[in-house]
Amino acid sequence: MSSSEGKLDRAQIGKDWRARGFSCDLWVDPPGQVWANYVHVTDELMIIVEGGLELEMQGKTLRPAIGEEVLVPAHTNHTVRNVGGTTARWLYGYKEK
Repeated sequence: MSSSEGKLDRAQIGKDWRARGFSCDLWVDPPGQVWANYVHVTDELMIIVEGGLELEMQGKTLRPAIGEEVLVPAHTNHTVRNVGGTTARWLYGYKEK
């Protein structure tokens, strides 16, 4: 998934996700942004591209590394926090019906 420059290849991730039935878009959060107690009716995939995020779901706190894919199952209450001191950029996609 990485390019020769060490950055994630957004186009390749999007292609992979679409093949798996997911959309793929970029989200940008300023330092300190919190999205608390969200629930979606479909599965969601996330990959951090830049910055640091903390994800709470199912009684666990995760701090995924850049490039680490996380699945948030449908109907799962989750909170996402930008815990880095910089802007966070992350790819997200929802399972298409």
